[in-house]
Amino acid sequence: MQPLFLKPVFKERIWGGAALKQEFGYNIPSENTGECWAISAHPNGPSVIENGLYTGTTLDNLWREHPELFGNPKEEVFPLLTKILDADMDLSVQVHPDDAYAQVNENGELGKTECWYIIDCKEDADMIFGHNAKTREELMEQINEGKWNELLRRVKIKPGDFFFVPSGTIHALCEGTLVLETQQSSDTTYRVYDYDRKDSAGNLREIHLEKAIDVTTVPHRDGGVVLRAEERENVKITTFVESGFFSVYKWEVHGAALFSFDDHYLLLSVINGEGSLLHNGEVYGLMKGTHLIVPVGFGEFEISGKCELIVSHK
Repeated sequence: MQPLFLKPVFKERIWGGAALKQEFGYNIPSENTGECWAISAHPNGPSVIENGLYTGTTLDNLWREHPELFGNPKEEVFPLLTKILDADMDLSVQVHPDDAYAQVNENGELGKTECWYIIDCKEDADMIFGHNAKTREELMEQINEGKWNELLRRVKIKPGDFFFVPSGTIHALCEGTLVLETQQSSDTTYRVYDYDRKDSAGNLREIHLEKAIDVTTVPHRDGGVVLRAEERENVKITTFVESGFFSVYKWEVHGAALFSFDDHYLLLSVINGEGSLLHNGEVYGLMKGTHLIVPVGFGEFEISGKCELIVSHK
């Protein structure tokens, strides 16, 4: 049994930049690259296994053909998607549906609850997180009248911050932000407002107001972040969120630290530093920007070096 290292998929976006190359050394398609789909089995961008017995297999095919690696799960599709987002410009203000709404309105797609770990951001950065409307009628009125400054709730951010973004939450990353996102495996987004920007062809991007108003949680609700830290030998483990959609942690390794997770498959992303993973006498390099899955039943393994990882599981 081996860890599964994955080759990312990159997406060009109107708001993207070059930080994915500058920070992680990725070979990006252009300097308008907004998204690294790092661990993905979504049909719009499946990752490919880069090592071992399953080299060249896409993650979605591996999920179907070798469910034993994932504990023989009940889900038909791989439930999670890990991304790194480079917001070189403001993203559109958007909201995502829950599973029930997406099932009916988006051809059986999953809903989209997500969370963000702020890897880096410019000084005095902020983001849009929630709204100030007390009723759905007030929400509709302020949207229709373009009262965006009154409606949208802005919060200050800094590197190391974490935000849980349930479906129904109006949100937007803003200029100068680099984020690791853990989300349900969904590509459904309803745009509420896009600053009247035009794409490369000179067209305004589509707005989805009817669906957006349908799914927005009113009034806005915060919550869901745990923030519990545990110090063990040569590692600090911070728990960010534990939910029915995913659990997300940060591992800060300084030396050699032992781990054992037999009941879950783990998604690991190295966001800083470097080190190695030792398992059954085999050593695997871990560099900044490396993404991998540890299968169910992997047993005990060691991570050594000085590195920071974002880790998640269903």
